Amino acid sequence: MEHVKYILTLFVLFFGLSVFSEPLQAGISIDEVPNSIYGTWRVVAKMDKQSGSTYFKPNAIDFWNLSRVGDVINLNNPFTGANASVKVDYVEGNLIRFTKTGGYDDNKILIDTVDLKLEGDSFTGVNYITLETYSNFEEKKLVRKDSAIYLLKGEKIFGESITGK
Repeated sequence: MEHVKYILTLFVLFFGLSVFSEPLQAGISIDEVPNSIYGTWRVVAKMDKQSGSTYFKPNAIDFWNLSRVGDVINLNNPFTGANASVKVDYVEGNLIRFTKTGGYDDNKILIDTVDLKLEGDSFTGVNYITLETYSNFEEKKLVRKDSAIYLLKGEKIFGESITGK
């Protein structure tokens, strides 16, 4: 039952983990991120594959609000109030990869990597989720790694670029 609790929140996890604001990596300019990414999105996720012993939900519908403050992109869920900063790993035209990493329970780290292809007011993509379990956070001894891959479809509900372009 404890695993079910963990996994039922996995898509809330995308929004529900508080992490410190993190600027873009060197070599990636905030100006490279297409303005069309900012706004509120309805996101449908369908599991493609999973490995390990953790139960991951087969399907989910969620809402993402993507915004920018300085050179930090924030992702929040307007319904739950959860908020996280994301690190942009890659931008080439309308292709974007971003990652969010954070603590999950006492001895777990959740790594969420999302690849998106923006197409106007919609996107398609893939969400790679890795849940790492450690014997002790101080020692960082990895004892288990579970993962899932979700296929994503998003449609913009509302919002425009922060610059109004």
